[in-house]
Amino acid sequence: MATAKIVYASLTGNTQEIAEILADNLRDLDVEVDVSECSEANAAEFYNYDICIVATYTYGYGDLPDEIVPFYEDLEGLDLSGKIAGVVGSGDLSYDEMYCKSVDDFVEQFENANATIGAESVKIEFNAEGEDYDNLEAFAQSLVDKLP
Repeated sequence: MATAKIVYASLTGNTQEIAEILADNLRDLDVEVDVSECSEANAAEFYNYDICIVATYTYGYGDLPDEIVPFYEDLEGLDLSGKIAGVVGSGDLSYDEMYCKSVDDFVEQFENANATIGAESVKIEFNAEGEDYDNLEAFAQSLVDKLP
């Protein structure tokens, strides 16, 4: 059975909800899922999983949330070759080009760690609704489809 680790940062609960929706989608695809809040996770845990996922919000004008910065920095030293990775997150469209910038920052960090990006990132304004559910389901399916 394939395994996935989802690490999230959530201030208002929106991103936690997104992580939980995604976890349910992966479980529906017969993936064993472990979900952790970022302050309770270590980036090296990704070595123990087939699929590595970060769910984060963007704080202010394009900033990583303070609580996920140590996790982000820990990713720098990892070699995740052979791992499938993906990033989802929430943000506020009023920030224009900085909308969900933390999602893009984590995609870049995964690429630097040699992970295979298995799905196009899902960016959600505030909380999941409407087509966001379909996008998260498609994201999960894409990640699973990339498994060897």
